[in-house]
Amino acid sequence: MLLFRTSSIIRIALTTIVISMVSILSKRRVNGLLISEKMSLESSFNRIRLMAHDRFNKNKVVMTNSFCHRDIRRPFRIAIRNLNTIIKADHNNNFVHDAYNDDRNKRKMNTLDESNNTLPNDDKAREMIGSVLSIDPNNIDIYERIDEHLQYQQQNGSEVDEDNKNKNNNMIAPFGNRNFIEMFRGSANYIASHRNKLAVFHIPGDLMDENPTGFRDLMNDISLSWLLGMKIVIVVGCRFQIEKRYNKEESHGRREHMGMVVTDEESLRIVKEEAGYVRFEVERQLARALKGGSSWGGGRRSSGNGSSNGTDDVDVGEGNVVSGNFYSAQPFGILDGVDYKYSGFVRRMEANKIHQVHQNRDIVLLTSLGFSPTGEVFNVNTEYLAAYAAGTLGASKVIYFLERDIALRHKVHGSSIPHLRVNDGRKLLKLNGVRMETKGFVYFDGRSFECETERRFLTKMGWGMNALKAGVKRVHLISPNNGGLLQELYTRDGSGTMISGDLYDGIHRATVDDATSIYEVITPLVEKGTLVGRKKAELERDIQQYHVYTRDGLLVACGQLKMFENGYAEIGCLVVNPLYRARGRGDAMLGYLERLCVEAGATNLFVLSTQTMEWFIERGFDEVRVDILPPSRQDTYNYDRGSKIYMKKISSLRELDANELFWDR
Repeated sequence: MLLFRTSSIIRIALTTIVISMVSILSKRRVNGLLISEKMSLESSFNRIRLMAHDRFNKNKVVMTNSFCHRDIRRPFRIAIRNLNTIIKADHNNNFVHDAYNDDRNKRKMNTLDESNNTLPNDDKAREMIGSVLSIDPNNIDIYERIDEHLQYQQQNGSEVDEDNKNKNNNMIAPFGNRNFIEMFRGSANYIASHRNKLAVFHIPGDLMDENPTGFRDLMNDISLSWLLGMKIVIVVGCRFQIEKRYNKEESHGRREHMGMVVTDEESLRIVKEEAGYVRFEVERQLARALKGGSSWGGGRRSSGNGSSNGTDDVDVGEGNVVSGNFYSAQPFGILDGVDYKYSGFVRRMEANKIHQVHQNRDIVLLTSLGFSPTGEVFNVNTEYLAAYAAGTLGASKVIYFLERDIALRHKVHGSSIPHLRVNDGRKLLKLNGVRMETKGFVYFDGRSFECETERRFLTKMGWGMNALKAGVKRVHLISPNNGGLLQELYTRDGSGTMISGDLYDGIHRATVDDATSIYEVITPLVEKGTLVGRKKAELERDIQQYHVYTRDGLLVACGQLKMFENGYAEIGCLVVNPLYRARGRGDAMLGYLERLCVEAGATNLFVLSTQTMEWFIERGFDEVRVDILPPSRQDTYNYDRGSKIYMKKISSLRELDANELFWDR
């Protein structure tokens, strides 16, 4: 009897609450809309029942259609607070946050639907929630935003300087992120150039343990370069982890001979363990980054049936990290009376398998462990492995990440040296007594270094020389910190040291003996009217202004460089032998002459042309008027011929280095 009376009291109380709240909701306006217009009485009743359910859970009552079971926990406060939010929104004319979007309430609704089927999905309730979150169209204004940066420039005739920017931080709002805009536009050519190009990255083991945050960021950067279309092979080292293990176990350390580690059975056990550790660390971080856990996001979306009819989501492709027996190794054997045991070098690189992995849009991961056909395991130097893999796979570049931020600078001028030619690199290694053998041996000729990082920098540089010799176009030595990889790949100035093959090998200043060959190459173009005629006597007289590109005694290309006052220089008679056209020879000759201009202090380079204007425009030249030329050249300009004038400003050698990247070679 007592239970029956209690249940009756509960029914009366709930009925009163339901009627009151439905009455309130049916009369309240939210953002100018009557809730009753979007929410039926039945919907309101179901919502209030959910609130009552939460309330009576506190007293251990389980609700059914008759409101009469005991068992309570959940507070009623969430629903009350959310109702208050809706009611107050009308007074504040603010955007309303609806409490029923809260995940906990959604889960409660789903639980109640599944258990009792008493609260079915209600489209009208969804409409009510949508109306609460909507904005009254009467409160929406359409206006024109003003680019204050452009307005200032038009009014003052100049760019906004940094001082004005600092005085008024809102000077160029809402178009204020111009640095990003210019950077992104400037990176477009680099993104296009690196797309579908294969690059080999060497990662030292130091990064994982000494700089976990930097290592994580590096994995994000590598993932981003993959997303932008690069084909990637990662070679990861574990020297740091191995040496730390030896120090921890107070072992005698690893023996070295001729710059190569001798790996015995105990050392091989440690190498296996640490190579597995660094491999799993790379896979773990890349798995996070490639599958959408990095700052750039990403992920694969497909219809699930493997078909594509134009309406399915685009399959951008989730990347995977694939590691395995991509190369076989063999032992060094006994050299100079020393048995290297389980130290070895690459026997064969499975290039076809790696290319197949790249066709699936996956990343290849290599470690220092190489297997022989007989099942033996050998420890391979990873810096050497990266260079070997790059040469065998036909990579466009190999990138060595440095343990410390090391760079080159001029001892006299103090300026940084961001770029070296392969010949300059060889000379630097020879000066420091560094020699590299093809099987992985490194010789330092007994020279001592101020710090270990300098020695490691030269070692990586030496292996880079071997990669260039094997056909790789560029080698980069960069710090992985602060987005160094992205800066090096996608900006003009880069972030580290780049070593490139000598694209100008075979170009030199012409001699009198070259005058006849120059005359024979330019004569057909003179007859067509493309070039101004030059007699042999004129060529011999001005031969010091000419430079020639020769291969096996044959003239491939030629060009004339004339210097003028006020930092001006003119390129003329730029001709490529018909047998070598469309092979980048003209680009090489132009680049060589541009470098001569920079060395001579000329920053304004111009050409005169009647037929090949587009070729120069594509290489950064802009058309100018005759009065822009230096006075002495204006006096000799042939108005009857009417040649068009194109000029290009050259600021630095680094700019020329960047231009070489876009040559069609």
